[in-house]
Amino acid sequence: MLARTDLRGTVPTLSQLRRALPRGGTDVNAVLPRITPVVEAVAEHGSTAALDYTEQFDKIRPTSVRVPAAVIAAARENLDADVTAALDESIRRARMVHAEQRRQTTVTQVVPGGSVAEKWIPVRRVGLYVPGGNAVYPSSVIMNVVPAQEAGVGSLVVASPAQADFGGWPHPTILAACSLLGVDEVWAVGGAQGIALLAYGGTDTDGETLDPVDLITGPGNIFVTAAKRLVRGVVGIDSEAGPTEIAILADDSADPTVVASDMVSQAEHDVLAASVLVTDSEALADAVDAAVQQAANATKHTERVTQALEGKQSGIVLVDDLDAGVAVVDAYAAEHLEIQTRDAAAVADRITSAGAIFVGAYSPVSLGDYCAGSNHVLPTTGSAKYASGLSVQTFLRGVHVIDYDRDALRDVAGHVVTLADAEDLPAHGEAVTARFAGEQ
Repeated sequence: MLARTDLRGTVPTLSQLRRALPRGGTDVNAVLPRITPVVEAVAEHGSTAALDYTEQFDKIRPTSVRVPAAVIAAARENLDADVTAALDESIRRARMVHAEQRRQTTVTQVVPGGSVAEKWIPVRRVGLYVPGGNAVYPSSVIMNVVPAQEAGVGSLVVASPAQADFGGWPHPTILAACSLLGVDEVWAVGGAQGIALLAYGGTDTDGETLDPVDLITGPGNIFVTAAKRLVRGVVGIDSEAGPTEIAILADDSADPTVVASDMVSQAEHDVLAASVLVTDSEALADAVDAAVQQAANATKHTERVTQALEGKQSGIVLVDDLDAGVAVVDAYAAEHLEIQTRDAAAVADRITSAGAIFVGAYSPVSLGDYCAGSNHVLPTTGSAKYASGLSVQTFLRGVHVIDYDRDALRDVAGHVVTLADAEDLPAHGEAVTARFAGEQ
């Protein structure tokens, strides 16, 4: 089932690794011509256009963009008790982790009378996108809302697709998760039109204002990603998320059934999901291949899983030893990286490029998806080489506060003038010397 890339007996360069490793991805540029008119229409006509496109794409037209409070309350009331308990625990753990991330103001006394402070200011209003489609994602509500709240964001709106099966409102489990988190503003609009409405705002069917946001976060399909690209600059975005992916670095101590189950669990998301095993053990590779076939045939979403595992984005990479394996997974820069080796913690400490690292056989990606306390909105398609996952920092802006008195400025004025002249910007220097005109 799984294609193989055999790197044994070679010492590939980084350039060669990037070409050789399994990688899928999506062509966002290819859908831009389709999505651009949607974004432009919502920018011009607001919620009317957004609801028109919702009716066209989702086959339902909600009576309003904003979900009524009674609908949100009913969703929470009717939520299964076990699901409620699980969501509560997930929220509790996420709050513990994200509360520790909040940065504090720092003040550096550069010279007597001259200081530079850096203070962290929350984004004013954020739009948190929660997808529909193949699955229901209350966990994505938690992963977006908790860090925004812990950052001190004052205004939050969750946008999620209207569902024909639920009267035009988002899935009740999504609404219940919002209620558990204290989010009372939810928009029943998804896709490209939902992203555009978050960016440009509008007026609801009852005449109430739908305020635009300053930052949009959250995953979505290729159309959502294209819309985020188009509105970037009007608002900030967290990332252009691609299909989800897992890489597993394993040696012959790993349990092939466990490795296979983790690969199948990631393939369950989407036919474009990537599952990659990197190992120095051909025996493990053979055993995992057989176990993957068995697990894929037995799981609920067999067709979707099989298509993902047989795609060019998935496979097994054979390497000479663990050192070579570390080099490969660093080059791959997976969204999720599992380490299933001897002394897994020490191996994990050597990794420099991954969205999140899961150490040992008892730290599966699915734990991180729901209840580890970590965030599951992570960089994809190799962007973990330079980007981070969603955190409290995503929702904060660092602002420098410069405070120099007269003596401190006079003391450095000569250097400022010299550098201004060196850059042929004399007015910059004159802006300093003007403050001391007439002085010796």
